[in-house]
Amino acid sequence: MFFSIIIPLYNRPQEIKELLESLTYQTYKQFEVLVIEDGSVNDAKDIVAGFTNQLDLHYYAKPNEGQGFTRNFGFERAKGDYFIIFDSDILVPANYLEIVNHRLTTDYLDAYGGPDDAHPSFTPLQKAISYSMTSPFTTGGIRGNKKGIGQFHPRSFNMGVSREVWQKVGGFIITRLGEDIEYSIRIHTAGFKIGLIPDAKVYHKRRTSFRQFYKQLHFFGRSRINIYKFFPSELKAVHFFPAVFTLGLLFSVIANLLRWPVAILCNAFVCLFIVLIFFHSLYKNKSLKVAFLSIGAAFIQLTAYGLGFMQDYWKRVILKKS
Repeated sequence: MFFSIIIPLYNRPQEIKELLESLTYQTYKQFEVLVIEDGSVNDAKDIVAGFTNQLDLHYYAKPNEGQGFTRNFGFERAKGDYFIIFDSDILVPANYLEIVNHRLTTDYLDAYGGPDDAHPSFTPLQKAISYSMTSPFTTGGIRGNKKGIGQFHPRSFNMGVSREVWQKVGGFIITRLGEDIEYSIRIHTAGFKIGLIPDAKVYHKRRTSFRQFYKQLHFFGRSRINIYKFFPSELKAVHFFPAVFTLGLLFSVIANLLRWPVAILCNAFVCLFIVLIFFHSLYKNKSLKVAFLSIGAAFIQLTAYGLGFMQDYWKRVILKKS
């Protein structure tokens, strides 16, 4: 099977260097790489050129349209039997394509997704953020999980679709705000088989500061409402959890300020949540620093997502604004 790896890129030259470096170590060699610069000011043309002797590599530059339509640009130019979509902020284990090829040749999937993890070289903050996005105590626990809630939706940081899917379903019809979930729902609706390949993991750097992480998760919260506008049935009870958590924190602050008796119960819940996050992260990461940072990452993840969710739910569902 010949794979086309498609990577949208926007002002992140250092990230693409690390990603391309990881691809040079793939044990399965039948693949090409398409890097599409999406209107970047700080482009990576020279960096990408440095890998042309190591990879079957194609570089394109185009006006900015967002990651969804940039992936479509790659689909139109790809030569592979199967398209693999990566975000630029990942590292790929050397046996990734070998794992995917084995799964597709033994139990075929028309589209797939894989989980993400933290690489040992990541900073403590990056490891804490990665923990919060994969922890069972936050909404991240449903991502890349065999026991996820409801229909499995591959995420575009680590996602593959066959050429047949692209030919029959087309590409992305929205360019951001949940474009990958919307795409996977259409693939499901068209009758194609989608599944998780648990061992096809990537190392996801995500964001390098809590401020950037907050902005990203606020965007994710808004994305869920965007998906709801396309597919109302896809809004599940679990998607309200971050908003409920955020409102609960606000209520806890008010209860403490006004010295309501219920503040004792609120404080006990918050303390229990902190303890669970701390010790679970300590068990997984074997680092006190990462465990402490995981507390902050978990609170930021849930409140940022919750605020973004509530913002667009109020504007687009209650007030019915476009």
